[in-house]
Amino acid sequence: MLYFAYGSNLNHFQMKRRCKDSIFLKKYKLKDYRLTFRSKYKAADIEYKKGSFVIGALFDISKKDEKKLDVYEDFPILYKKIYFLYYKKKVMTYYMVKKTRFEFPKKKYLNTIIEGYKNCGLNFKHLKNSLSVK
Repeated sequence: MLYFAYGSNLNHFQMKRRCKDSIFLKKYKLKDYRLTFRSKYKAADIEYKKGSFVIGALFDISKKDEKKLDVYEDFPILYKKIYFLYYKKKVMTYYMVKKTRFEFPKKKYLNTIIEGYKNCGLNFKHLKNSLSVK
């Protein structure tokens, strides 16, 4: 199945540790959403915003990997799933259930995301912009 990562799961090392069958496919832009950080975990989240977009990456993952991600993402308590189509294929990603206020991420977590941006060849400008929006 296809999975859209936009936070710490962009980090290839971390993704392989969590989902040993995962394969990075390509960078991807999810339209009409924006990246933010929230909750007591100060973790990445996406929220609907017309005209905006979230850059991230598409991974091919196994059903076993999806189950491991569900545990890591505390599904369905902290995160729920949404699906969208990419060339007629269903893509899964997570979004936070409770939309709390913006919380600046912890340095270690942010560094994991930054490394993921490097791994996937993503533009850092997008991440910087999401960190300044409150």
